[in-house]
Amino acid sequence: MTIAVFPGSFDPITRGHLDVVRRARRFADEVVVAIANNAGKATLLSIETRLELAREAVQHLSGVRVEAVPGLLVEFCRAADADLIVKGLRGGADYDAEMPMALMNRHLSGIETVFVIGDPALAHIASSLVRDVARNSGDIEDLVPPGVAPAVYRALGSARTTRE
Repeated sequence: MTIAVFPGSFDPITRGHLDVVRRARRFADEVVVAIANNAGKATLLSIETRLELAREAVQHLSGVRVEAVPGLLVEFCRAADADLIVKGLRGGADYDAEMPMALMNRHLSGIETVFVIGDPALAHIASSLVRDVARNSGDIEDLVPPGVAPAVYRALGSARTTRE
């Protein structure tokens, strides 16, 4: 059985993330959405909220589960018996950021990273942009799975909860 780990902060999970999960599932028997805390990023949503939202977003997909990464990704991958790491790429900047991490993960564990090119129709969707739009009371409902927008607005203390 092939197990792929799809790591990220998922703050929040987006439709772009779901695209990568669906396509990774085509070549892996199981995909583990691995939600991590990145020390270099201040998150909007708690790890518990991110786990809950991601689980709701993938519940209809067979062979997909969501777990928290308590420490180093390669240790998580070993414990999960993962065969590979999956990363979604929207463009060259993503590749430039992801390549050194992929090389380090391979150096530390021997686990290869597979890059999945994102759907061009979703290439503009990034969690950071979703947060920025929401911070300014913009509509994010078509950028995220159902149920995510209200959680983001709540975390921001926004009066907005749904489409106006």
